[in-house]
Amino acid sequence: MLAHVYLKKGKEQSIKRFHPWVFSGAILSVSEMLNEGQLVEVYDHSNNKLGLGHFAEGSIAVRMFAFGDVMYTSDIWFEKISKAFALRVKANVVNEDTNLFRLIHGEGDGMPGLIVDIYEQTAVLQFHGAGMRQHRKEIAQAIKMVLGERITSIYDKSSEKLKGAEPVQNEYVFGKKENDIALEHGLKFKIDWETGQKTGFFIDQRENRKLLGEFSKGKKVLNTFCYSGGFSLYALREGAELVHSLDSSASALQLTEENVKLNGFEESRHSCIQADAVNYIKDLGETYDVIVLDPPAFAKHLSARHKAIQGYKRINEAAIKQIKSGGILFTFSCSQVIDKSQFTGIVLAAAIGAGREVRILHQLHQGPDHPVNIFHPEGEYLKGLVLEVI
Repeated sequence: MLAHVYLKKGKEQSIKRFHPWVFSGAILSVSEMLNEGQLVEVYDHSNNKLGLGHFAEGSIAVRMFAFGDVMYTSDIWFEKISKAFALRVKANVVNEDTNLFRLIHGEGDGMPGLIVDIYEQTAVLQFHGAGMRQHRKEIAQAIKMVLGERITSIYDKSSEKLKGAEPVQNEYVFGKKENDIALEHGLKFKIDWETGQKTGFFIDQRENRKLLGEFSKGKKVLNTFCYSGGFSLYALREGAELVHSLDSSASALQLTEENVKLNGFEESRHSCIQADAVNYIKDLGETYDVIVLDPPAFAKHLSARHKAIQGYKRINEAAIKQIKSGGILFTFSCSQVIDKSQFTGIVLAAAIGAGREVRILHQLHQGPDHPVNIFHPEGEYLKGLVLEVI
């Protein structure tokens, strides 16, 4: 029998509305002492079963992956992964021009604490909690069953996310590394899932990169925080006159250079700049038609939100001041604790500080392979604006 978690009266309402988080303050009692990641059944105060989840120490005490009077079997992972893959096919994320996509997006696919990214024939798993990771073998088997011959290797890259008493090793749970080149809208990208950032690539910006290309023909483009050069490659393909890729990491710039060469773009139209983006933008010295601001999360917790707001304001104000008249600014925030309206307000404050007229052309977000559970709005973490600076 699974351990039982009982909720205080009235605290079951959010779970009945399919929000997947049970906060510690909502718990009335438990049937036994619980361990990190333990599989539990959740009940209301009247002993009505609400669903299944994993227990964790901290403010979010249970992350739900099934709702209602359901019994746990390992078949649940096959069902969820089958539905997730069907959604990606339906959304035309998987096609002859694109073989890198997110297969599982945590709460958006009913599997809190798990990210699965597909790079050509490799699936990269990243567990954000001990609960979901205990099902690693079943999940890996389900991925092989659903995707079949599409997948020849599965890599678990969870060590940076799981810092428990027992060390977690990044490792292949199936197959071995073979091909590290994947396609996105026909562009080739070398993916470093073993030592690169996140799972190796920022898949969530796919459609936003494509949109950037549409603004780039004949333009001078600055791509800050470029990592592997995603936005840069789209600008080059669509005929940008000159593209500068900026990052503070030498290894990121090397990866960018490799991707530029991999796609056969003229090296004379592209160059890398190793610098701190915030300091560099303060005094560009060159006039850019298009600037991309895609920084890492400035705030991962509420305690850091105020500092993050100041950071976003500074960098956006500097870019708005420096960009060419009539220029286009693509600006983003991936900080979950800053919502869409707050981010727009930050950019508004930056525009006021810069003293220039600004118009919003597009409001951007993550791609369809990063679905947001409508009952869990916290899953919409990526916010973006396309601005014209007059």
